[in-house]
Amino acid sequence: MASLDFQAVLNAAVVPEHSVKFMQAVSGGEPFLVGAYLFLAAEDWLLAVGYPLWGDYSPESFEEALAGALKRTRATDCWAICPTLPDRLREHRCEQDQYFALPVGDPWPQRLLRLAERAAASLEVEEGGTFTAAHRKLWAEFTGRVALPPNVKELYARTEHALGRAEGLVLLNAWDSRGRLAACLLVDTAPRRFSSYLLGAHSRVHYVPYASDLLFSEMVRMARRLDKDFMHLGLGVNDGIRRFKTKWGGKPVYPYEMAQWREKPGARAAVDDFMRAWVRSSLSSMSKREYFASLPPQRRFAMLWEMERDGRRSWIGGTAHFFCYSFEASFRELFEKVDTVLFEGPLDRGSLDRVSEIGHNPEPEAPRLVDLLSRKEIERLERVVCGPSGLVARLLGLRCPNPANVGDLLSRARPWLAFFSLWTSFLARQGWTQSVDLEAWQIARDMGKTVLGMETIPEQIRTLESIPLERIVNYLRRCGRWKGNIRRNVRAYLRGDLEGMMGTSTEFPSRTEQIIHHRDRTFLERMMPFIREGRCAVFVGSAHLLNLRPMLAEAGFTLRKCR
Repeated sequence: MASLDFQAVLNAAVVPEHSVKFMQAVSGGEPFLVGAYLFLAAEDWLLAVGYPLWGDYSPESFEEALAGALKRTRATDCWAICPTLPDRLREHRCEQDQYFALPVGDPWPQRLLRLAERAAASLEVEEGGTFTAAHRKLWAEFTGRVALPPNVKELYARTEHALGRAEGLVLLNAWDSRGRLAACLLVDTAPRRFSSYLLGAHSRVHYVPYASDLLFSEMVRMARRLDKDFMHLGLGVNDGIRRFKTKWGGKPVYPYEMAQWREKPGARAAVDDFMRAWVRSSLSSMSKREYFASLPPQRRFAMLWEMERDGRRSWIGGTAHFFCYSFEASFRELFEKVDTVLFEGPLDRGSLDRVSEIGHNPEPEAPRLVDLLSRKEIERLERVVCGPSGLVARLLGLRCPNPANVGDLLSRARPWLAFFSLWTSFLARQGWTQSVDLEAWQIARDMGKTVLGMETIPEQIRTLESIPLERIVNYLRRCGRWKGNIRRNVRAYLRGDLEGMMGTSTEFPSRTEQIIHHRDRTFLERMMPFIREGRCAVFVGSAHLLNLRPMLAEAGFTLRKCR
């Protein structure tokens, strides 16, 4: 199948969603064309952009292309945007709006120019590409006070992730004389004919009158400098944002409708599901008790503290990256009380894949674990990670169905990736197939919360690279103790016994004072704007709570263990 010509799509782009690299970065999906229509898909979801790159739109042509995309992807969770929804999707319409645009050659209202010049006297405008702590604070302040549709709020949440992955994104920043961020616009310059105003925010905490008007004028000047035909101003969203766009001369150019629905599995999938159920029921009749026992085992989440300052409450929880129980009910109960959920770093599929890619591609001169372990130590590690092997193990059902390639990881991967891959494979063989932080991330996103990572992927990679090599080697050499360690660890974690749990894991490679303490300071700084406002849940690795609890107390927060 021919690969997508990104530049051809950008040259023909009609709406901001045709900025294919930006859409790929924020969605994590793979783009492809069916006829004149762009689609993005990953796993079991599909996004359809129903604005043709060439030719005229018709609901019939879009429906035909959508059918082809569904056949290609077998997606079940689907979204579509288009000028007018086809008949079968109208009952699934969840949003209706208009796109606004501004020709860059049109004269500007003189009154607005005077207001922008007034703001320019006290602000410095910068074109940047780095999302800083000041941006995180501004984004949180703005989204916390403005009613936004879930898809727009999600776009704010994924700004930092997109900046490092999509060419053409520019942050227009307005800094006051004390170096504080008064306003910011996110602009996409990648499409050939237009630039897109994607997002904007202004601060009430560091308020400067007409800061947004100043940035708007600079945005149009930038579009002129780049020889664009017009500025795409996006959707109206709400009355306030619509007024801001129209006062500068923005006019509606395209109608917009959005549908969200679930596709029913095809006939083949339905037959397969039936056959699997029939085979299971033919082997044994599943009682209600057996059915519930087959679900992921649930426990109450006990590693949780409530934080309060000035009457505003937030929560901080200690996670385990790998675990044997689910805490879904506890997380859903907690997230009903919060608006924002913070994690150590991004946990979307694109970010995790990026970490994996880096880990699998070390520098040629970088050390390899295979050179630091003896043949006997490697054989013992293979037995612990992969379990019994050979014909007898296979006949008795004791063989691991997907054993890790221990030798390949030790010889080809970066030490930290090799270690965590082997450790994860060992835990999976013990039934530890849950991830506390990943489960919380997915539930928070499903519930429409603002979900943010406090560290970037490059920062997390630097942390992984700083894990002392000798600690990794020593922990691999002591693999015979792993099973006893996790048994003690799980009991302490389920009790919420932080000190008891730390006593079982001090030898873990990443539990060094330098790594933990340095990141604690970073986490405290980056969570502070959110927990001051309240209604925030923070999740960090449990080891970080040893230092963060007294640090939060020193910052004026009262902490109470949740029972």
